Amino acid sequence: MSENNNKKLFKYRMLAPLWIAIFIDVLGFTILFPMVGYFSDVFNTSQTVIGLVFSVNAMFGFVFGPILSKLSDKYGRKPLLLISQFGTCLAFILTAFSNTLWMLIIARMIDGMFGGNFPIAKAIISDKVPPKDRGIQMANVGIAHVLASLIGPAIGGFLFTLFGLLGPGLFAAGLTVITIIVTLSMLEETWPKEKRLHNQQSKTEIIVKVRQNKNALFMLLLWGFHTISFTIVMSSISFFSVSVLHLNPLEVSFVFMISGIFRTGIRFTLFKPTIKKLGESNAIRLGLVMFFVSFFIIGFSTDAVMVSFIFLFISFAASLTRGPMNSKISQTASPKEQGKINGFSSALDSIAQIIGPLAGAFILDTLPPYWLGIIVALIALPAMVMSFQKIEKKKYDLAVNLINHSMEK
Repeated sequence: MSENNNKKLFKYRMLAPLWIAIFIDVLGFTILFPMVGYFSDVFNTSQTVIGLVFSVNAMFGFVFGPILSKLSDKYGRKPLLLISQFGTCLAFILTAFSNTLWMLIIARMIDGMFGGNFPIAKAIISDKVPPKDRGIQMANVGIAHVLASLIGPAIGGFLFTLFGLLGPGLFAAGLTVITIIVTLSMLEETWPKEKRLHNQQSKTEIIVKVRQNKNALFMLLLWGFHTISFTIVMSSISFFSVSVLHLNPLEVSFVFMISGIFRTGIRFTLFKPTIKKLGESNAIRLGLVMFFVSFFIIGFSTDAVMVSFIFLFISFAASLTRGPMNSKISQTASPKEQGKINGFSSALDSIAQIIGPLAGAFILDTLPPYWLGIIVALIALPAMVMSFQKIEKKKYDLAVNLINHSMEK
């Protein structure tokens, strides 16, 4: 790696504790999530019902995610991030000891209520990183997912095989305790009291509502179509592995782990050169085209090798799109509204997480598997089309927004 790339990689060292916390948090999720396809056997119910349980989780996240994000604008990022992490820890503990479907539902509700980790993390990045570097730094959240997926599924499959739900649940809770310690002892407050007071007292800028910010609305709509299609596929993989590929827990964890190895290789070899060569906007367009094609094909997959191969392309597409698109969304709002705008994008993620598990499980329960690919590709199509409408110009412009604001009064 060149000296220049090294400088870029370590440019924002104050965010290192955030990356550690996100990695550990995601690791807890990747330990538990690949086993979701077997929950229907554990609780003696259908995959659709299990999908509904995880949709309930996202329903609570949809309601409480923006609230926690907005509170982080008022009271600071670190206290609200810690509250979210404590809630996540409690949810993992309850999941571990769930012996009835109702206990699992309560655990998922609590997890949704305190699911502000990622919107607050995105606000922290927006606080410290200027727009020109924000896409790369937002993509580091994807790196956390990639690295966690290398070991999380294998740990989850091993613990689930030996101890049932108790093993991965308690292990994930223990990891969350480490996340809390890292956040408490190492992460600095990026939205300190003096900035919050200045924000409340300043009258020089009229805060424009998102519905009056056309650039923000456009990017949020594009993100909505993308994240719904992406989440349906990702939340269906465990169900797909069980009901279509007929894999056991260790085989499912192996598929997830192999996919993680592929994703790591892609993320650390192709991502930066592609972004540098194409630019963020063209990289987003390429990624959304790859998503559309991959989503369509995955419904026709009949073996684990083919699914793993498709995930090569999905992983590359995710690297090209999700971090850079979050950066684009953050650039459509003023610096004082980063918590709010990231809360809206996370609310769309929550809507996707409401739809995804239920829709994916229902399709696989009631229709031939190829319908999963067809339906998801149709949902991904509008995002792909919208991306060709000069998204590089969709940025926050105070003068334009004030004109729109005054015209609508």
